[in-house]
Amino acid sequence: MNLEELKSALWEAAQLLRGSIDAGGYKEYIFPLVFFKRICDVHKEEYERALAETGDEDFARNAPENYTFAIPEGCDWEDVRNVTTNVGQALTTAWVRIEQANPSRIVGGRRVEGLEGIFGNSGIWRNKNILTDETITGLIENFSKLDLSIKACPADEMGKAYEHLVGKFADDAGNTAQEFYTNRTVVELMVDILEPKAQESIYDPTCGTGGMLISCIAKLKNPGNPNDNSWREVRAYGQELKPLTATIARMNLFLHGLEEFRIVKDDTLVHPAFTTGGKLQTFDVVLANPPYGLGQDLWSQAAFEHDPYGRNFLGTPPASRADYAFIQHILKSMDEKTGRCAILLPLGDLDRESETKIRENLVKSDLLEAVIGLGPNLFYNSPMEACIMICRSKKTAAAKGHVLFINAVKEVTRKNGESYLERGHIQKIIDAYRKRHSDGTFSYDATNAEIAAINYNLNISRYAHQSIVETGSKVSLADAFAGWQESDSTVAGALDEILDAVR
Repeated sequence: MNLEELKSALWEAAQLLRGSIDAGGYKEYIFPLVFFKRICDVHKEEYERALAETGDEDFARNAPENYTFAIPEGCDWEDVRNVTTNVGQALTTAWVRIEQANPSRIVGGRRVEGLEGIFGNSGIWRNKNILTDETITGLIENFSKLDLSIKACPADEMGKAYEHLVGKFADDAGNTAQEFYTNRTVVELMVDILEPKAQESIYDPTCGTGGMLISCIAKLKNPGNPNDNSWREVRAYGQELKPLTATIARMNLFLHGLEEFRIVKDDTLVHPAFTTGGKLQTFDVVLANPPYGLGQDLWSQAAFEHDPYGRNFLGTPPASRADYAFIQHILKSMDEKTGRCAILLPLGDLDRESETKIRENLVKSDLLEAVIGLGPNLFYNSPMEACIMICRSKKTAAAKGHVLFINAVKEVTRKNGESYLERGHIQKIIDAYRKRHSDGTFSYDATNAEIAAINYNLNISRYAHQSIVETGSKVSLADAFAGWQESDSTVAGALDEILDAVR
């Protein structure tokens, strides 16, 4: 089965849930089944390999070193497949036993992630008012047609198919997608800028389904040398508030072949998961698409004002918006020598008056290296424009005392209702970033003094302005609309201020 056939088969299986549950709930059922089938098929494959190599049935079946994961007796896919009544109960009983048989462990000084809680909420499978035995059996039979062994479906192919399923669920679920999925072409741009290296640590404090971490690992894989496993030396860390999404992230990393990682379910602002000696753990590479516009009912300004980890070092954000709380958490999580970050944000974070003092302190800290403005519709189910904030603990000599602004609002393609960056768009942005181009149109390398002169306003069009509509020229409706959106960013910022004031 090739990759396209696998993608199609997985999505076809998901369609069996139509009519039983809403599209937004598919992922809660399909992802655990995919993972269960994968580890069972790999377990069978490992048994057959050990038996072929040794000819010793007892050793092949019982020696734990033969297996990536332990599958207790009676808990295999085929065992559950043979159950005809109370199928959901049989399924979840097998899953609980598999989780218990595969705890996290330390191997050679490295922490290898276990399967604790990996299958998520087992109660949903036992509710026959939602899923009947017949529906679950239909799902199992559909997946039984697939061979998800490593020989039939290598880790890269399995991972890509899984990511495809994440994207399909994002498209199908509409406005819930932003909670767990970030446009992959935007992630590709962020990863290309940060250039992760083998043996480095990578962190995403709001990791969703782990796509940014996986994109970093994919960047390190050498397609010309499949035996180069240096990418496995990467240490990946993530935190995610939503239990299901955190679970999917763990499955996703396992299916991409990673072993040394940790995904923790908790609130990053309230309980940062990665600390040492009372301080935040720091990382070489940090990427994030934090939730934007969290109001005072979803975060505590008072707690952040007295943050024990010193994450308010640039100032305390307004109660109505936690964006700069996440930004400061990320900056404090960068290694003091090698640390660099890319943060995907809404444009309003660049010029709201209520956050002027924080932006002033950010510029004066000389951590901010670049701000990249992206075109509209790159957030799921939202026409708003986005930007990427790039920061480094140690900027190059050429970048010190400067911030590079890149206005890439036109570098976007929209096709079949989807907006994305083509490789040419990404390369154009990367070239401007690497060479620090400063033409005043596409990009401008502003000094900190220039930024101070306009009250630390980071609105990209103040520095690099692309004129889309020229006198006497003909433009498409899409380009005219994009031009209007670009010029409208200042108005949007003012409206944000008004909303902040009346909340």
